Amino acid sequence: MSERRSDLLPEIAGPRRAAAPDRTVTAAARQGLGRALLRRLPLIGTLAGLGLAAWLVATNDLAAIGAAFARIGIPGLAGIVLVRALIVFLCGLAWARILDGLTPLGIGPFVVLRYVREGINVLLPVASIGGDVLGGRLLTFWGVTGALAAASILADMLIQVGTQALFAGIGAALLSRMEGDAAADLARWMLRALAVAALVLAAFFAVQRTGAARFVEGKIAGLSRRFVREAEPRRDGQGSVQAALDAVWHGGRRGRLAESVALHLAAWTLGAAEIWIALACIGVEASLAEVVVIEALSQAIKSAAFPVPSGLGVQEGGFVVVCALFGIDAHTAIALSLAKRVPDVALGLPALLVWQNIEARRASVRPPGADGRA
Repeated sequence: MSERRSDLLPEIAGPRRAAAPDRTVTAAARQGLGRALLRRLPLIGTLAGLGLAAWLVATNDLAAIGAAFARIGIPGLAGIVLVRALIVFLCGLAWARILDGLTPLGIGPFVVLRYVREGINVLLPVASIGGDVLGGRLLTFWGVTGALAAASILADMLIQVGTQALFAGIGAALLSRMEGDAAADLARWMLRALAVAALVLAAFFAVQRTGAARFVEGKIAGLSRRFVREAEPRRDGQGSVQAALDAVWHGGRRGRLAESVALHLAAWTLGAAEIWIALACIGVEASLAEVVVIEALSQAIKSAAFPVPSGLGVQEGGFVVVCALFGIDAHTAIALSLAKRVPDVALGLPALLVWQNIEARRASVRPPGADGRA
C-alpha cells in the first residue's frame, strides 16, 4: 500500500506544481493589462470627450452657439483671461506657502511653474495631474530636492482638491435653498458625492500624515525619481518622500498651510467672476448665488472626469445641466463653456513655451545660494 501511495504522489503533486506557473503567468498578464490601460487612459479619455463634444454640437444649434459666443466680445474675453491669470497667480502663491521656510526660493519659480502646470493640464493629452507631476520635476531645477518637490505637489494637490470640495459644498448648499425638484435632486446628489469625496480626501491625508506612505515608499520613490536631475544621497532618511511630507505637515507650520488653504479657496471662488462676466456680456441676468452655483457644480463635474484631458466635452455637458436649472438654454451654456476655454489657450500656449525654454536652459538654472546669494 505504501508503494502504491508513493506512486500516486507524483500524479497528485504534479498538477499542483504545474498550476503555480499558470497562476503566475495569469497574474503577470493581468498586471500588464492594467499598466497598458493606465498608459492609454488619457487617450481613452480624449476619445470619450471628443465623442461627447461632437454629440453636444450635433444636438444643438451651432449658429446659436456662435451668436451667443460672439456677444461676449473681445472686451469680455479679455476680462475672463485677466481673471484666470489672477486665479493661477493665487494658486502659485498657495504652492509657495507650502514650502515657505523649507526652501530659500522666493515666490517667482512657484508662480511661473504653476502657469506651466496649468498649461500642460489644459492643452496636452494627459490626465489632469500630468502637469502637476511635471511641475514638481521642474521645481528641482531650482535646487529643491526631488523628495521635497514630490511632497509639495502631493500636499498642494490635497489642499487644492479639498478646497474645491468645500467650494462645491457651498454651491450645493446654495442650490438646496432654491426652488424646484431638479435643483433639490441635484443638490442631494452633490452632497452625497461630496461625502464620499471627503472620505477619500481624509484617507489621502492619512497616508501623507501618519507615515503610511512608508509602506508604498517604493512606488513613491519611482515617482520621485522623475523629479530629480541626479542621484541624491539619502542620509538618515532625510531624502525620503515621507520625511519631506512630515516636514511639510509639521504642526509648527499650521499658519503657512492655512494661508495656502485660504488662497486656494479664494481662487475657486474667483472663478465665479468668469461666469458673471460672460453672462453679463451675453445679456443673461444672474444673481451672485446662481453664478456661484454654476461655477462650483460645473467645476466639480469636470474634476470628477479627471481622466478626460481638460474635461473635453464633460465641461460643456456640465454647463448644460447646471445652467438649465436657472432657465439658461443649452446654446448659451455651451458658449459660456467655450468662453471659459479661451484663457486655457491664451495663458496655456505661452506657458508651454516657457516650459520648453526652462528645459532648454536647465543647465543655466542655478540653485539658490549657488553664487553666494539666497
